[in-house]
Parts: sequence; structure tokens; C-alpha cells
Amino acid sequence: MPRPIRAIIHQNALAHNLQIARKSAPQHAVFAVVKANAYGHGIERVYSALKSADGFALLDIEEAKRLRALGWTGPILLLEGIFSAQDLFDCTQYQLSFTVHSARQLQWVRQYPESAQFDIFLKMNSGMNRLGFQPQHYREVWQSLHECSAVNSLTHMMHFSDADGERLGQSGIEAQLKTFENTIQDLPGERSMCNSAAILRHGSQLSSKTVRAGILLYGSSPDFPQHSIQDWNLQPSMSLRSEIIAIQDLQPKQTVGYGSTFQVEQAMKIGIVACGYADGYQRISATGTPVLVNGIRTGTVGRVSMDMLAVDVTEIENVEIGSEVVLWGKSRFGSILPIDDVAQASGTVGYELMCGVTARVPFFIETQG
Repeated sequence: MPRPIRAIIHQNALAHNLQIARKSAPQHAVFAVVKANAYGHGIERVYSALKSADGFALLDIEEAKRLRALGWTGPILLLEGIFSAQDLFDCTQYQLSFTVHSARQLQWVRQYPESAQFDIFLKMNSGMNRLGFQPQHYREVWQSLHECSAVNSLTHMMHFSDADGERLGQSGIEAQLKTFENTIQDLPGERSMCNSAAILRHGSQLSSKTVRAGILLYGSSPDFPQHSIQDWNLQPSMSLRSEIIAIQDLQPKQTVGYGSTFQVEQAMKIGIVACGYADGYQRISATGTPVLVNGIRTGTVGRVSMDMLAVDVTEIENVEIGSEVVLWGKSRFGSILPIDDVAQASGTVGYELMCGVTARVPFFIETQG
């Protein structure tokens, strides 16, 4: 019998969250971002729930090929573009759109030896300072691509660094949006500039033909803790569940776990859970990190070890070996533990927890509920 830990992918939740993106950005084309193997969920496991999207966005050509193998014939956007001139042949064969954000990529496109009709998203660095052309060079690059016979279409693209809040004391999108709009003024072409936070907070106000829905699809709030998933009506798309495998009754002054970092102050009962950092749970998660036991919220106790962690079950009735433990997501009892709550207590973000579930954890698909 295998260890009881498992990850459940809730396809109904994915489909629901995609609809929230559509409602938040009406009259926009919604691309579902499935980079990093669909944020750790598995491209093949999310595809049927997200295939009503207008397109997909990701990083790796190999992941794009997996989408094509699943039967997807619509747009696929490579968010970081191409990494070699050879990649352009794959873009032609698999009909992939891609970002151009550097002079080297520009050169590869202009030197492409075969006839092609590339759909290019030209990336502007409007203040994020990761990828893209500086505003003062953007129009020159646009003109160069516009004159290139291998280019079918050009979409103006940017990425907000602070759509989830403020930026330097003002609206998180104001300065970058102004830079973007001023730079592309009078240039033809569609726009793509909304990530999850911008979709939820500003989607109905911004003129962006294509929006890129990422973390919101997976049931994490992009502006947590200002807003929770309940505020945005999002549903968890992944549940990490396990079971109690041992129970210990402890007395004052006894300790729990490696390093004896937790000392019992009064009589308590702890449950030992088959989950540890080798499964992807954060070792640095502090005592009190929330978990659900039999659908009731409680917290971890002591250090997380490789294969196990301890939880306080003193006040939870009917706990026994085999009782359900939800590390994040949905309980079969109906209660929900948002992944953002766990991430905050662990000093990280929901993205990292999703992507960090390790290969030894089996995945299952839930299509109902």
C-alpha cells in the first residue's frame, strides 16, 4: 500500500477560474498560462479544463509540443521567446507565436532563411526591468520587424510589476501604463499587457486584446493578503492531502521534532502526518502553519522533517490513524484551506508551493465537486 499523500487536481475549479478571468476582462482574448508544467499541476491534467481558453502561453517549446499532441490547434505563445535561431524552425512547424525582447532575437528573426509568417509579441520594458526593449528603442525595433517579410503580425506587449498594489506611492499600473501608451502611440497592432492581478483589478478598464491568466487559474489570489480567493470567487485547483499515521499524547516540557524547537506547555495531542519536505512541503514552515484535520483548521507543531510533520489535534474530536489531513486545498468534509494562507505562514507564495510538489507524490484528477 502506498503512502497516503496525494495531490488532487480539481478540473471543475480550473474551468470555474477561467470563467472568472473572462468575466473580469470582458471582450478580451484570454490566454491560459501553463508554464512550469501548468504551475506544477501537469499540462495533460489541466488541458481538458482549460481548452476553452482563446490560447495558451508558456515558456518551453517542448511543452508547446505537448499541447499540440493533446489536440490543441489554437494559438500558443512562448512568453520568453526563442533561445536560438534553430527554435524558429519549431515555431514554423508547430505554429507558435513568440515574444521578441532582445536584439539577438530580433537578429534571428530578420535572418531567418525560409519564408514564414510569424506572429510576434514585441516586449517593452516599461519598468519591470526583466525583459524587453527600453521605450526609447522600442519604435525602432517595431519598425525593423514591421519591414521584415517573415513577420505576419506584431502585438505590443508589456508586463506590470505591481498590478497587485501600489508602485512608488501611486497606482501600481499608472506609470508603466503611461510609458507604454506614450511609446506605442500611433503604431498599429494589438496589445497584451494584463497578468492575473491586472485582469482581476483592472481588466474591465484596460484596452488589451490579449490577457494572460496565470496564477488566478490555479486558485491563488494574485494580490493576497489584500484580497483572498474568496474575495475574487476563485476555487483551489490543487489539494495536497495526506493522513494521520501516528498519534502522540504529550505532557508539559516534552518536545517535538528535530532540534526540540517546540516545547509542550500543557498536555496536548499531536498527529503525525505522512508529508515532509521531500514531498514539497516547505521545511521552513513555522509552528502554527495552518492545516485541516478532518476538515477542521489547526496548525503544525515543530520542525518539518523529510517524510513527516506534526499537527496539533488536541481540540479535534474523533482523530484516529487514517484521519484526513489537508495541507492545502479542499477537504472531503467541504472546508477549504487556501494555498495562500499556507504560503504566508511559510514565508513564500502559493506559486512556489504548487510548483514544488515532488515527483514521489502521486497525482489524481477530480472532475466533479
